[in-house]
Amino acid sequence: MITSRSTFDYQGEVLIEKVKIKAPFTYEAAFQNTGCFIYFKERGPKLLSAVAKTQVQSNEAVLLKCGNHFLDLLRETNNDEVEVIIIHLFPDLLKKLYTGDIPEIAKKQNSSIENQVVVSSDVLAKFIDSLDFYFQNPSLVNNDLLELKIKELILLLIQSKNIRSILELIADLYSSNTVNLREVIDLHLFSNLKVDQLAKLSNLSLSSFKREFKKQFNNSPTNYINEKRIQKAKELLTTTNLPVSEIAYETGFRDSLYFTRLFKKITGTPPTSFRLEHKS
Repeated sequence: MITSRSTFDYQGEVLIEKVKIKAPFTYEAAFQNTGCFIYFKERGPKLLSAVAKTQVQSNEAVLLKCGNHFLDLLRETNNDEVEVIIIHLFPDLLKKLYTGDIPEIAKKQNSSIENQVVVSSDVLAKFIDSLDFYFQNPSLVNNDLLELKIKELILLLIQSKNIRSILELIADLYSSNTVNLREVIDLHLFSNLKVDQLAKLSNLSLSSFKREFKKQFNNSPTNYINEKRIQKAKELLTTTNLPVSEIAYETGFRDSLYFTRLFKKITGTPPTSFRLEHKS
């Protein structure tokens, strides 16, 4: 549960935000051609994506490139509340800030990177403290100041241990490579994305996405994805001892009751019975 949220907007978009979250809490976000810098105070969540599961520690930040992400914050005490600073890295703003001064790596071909954890340094912590000052004094904030803070963050990250990560992220944002629909589907098959979100990640309208999907997979998106998820669930049921509810979560279903009904509809038997019949 989000208990409080403060934001700084830039040209109609939320650029910087401070959020207080009450655990347990799972946050899902789909970023399209947008980077995101997230700093966790006190302690961090487990970062889940289609390609990685990373435990983020306290006072660490993480860089997220475009795609789908889950931030799973589990309760550790009865009164868990965590403060999170989120900075959205929009390509148009970065291009404006670096006109004629784009980092060299941004001119190279796009390279594929996964989410990168940026270990906090004292300097980076001071930067976060400076943002806290402006959240306490919002009347001082304007577009010129926000532009300076974004450029300051980029320069700090470039000088950190994760220089390759931030430069590759910037290069990725500048990239105009065509999105491959099949790669998007493969990458996000178990990420619980809705069809309209997959369409956005593929840079297609919903109707165009469905037509292109039919051409490539000879099936509807919903049927194809459900069949693949149930196929994966069958494998986990017969090769692991994971609870049915966890298998539902691992295969992209957040509602275990819905998963059970769908599994029975497709296979003819409930998950528990399937496990008893097929597990050696």
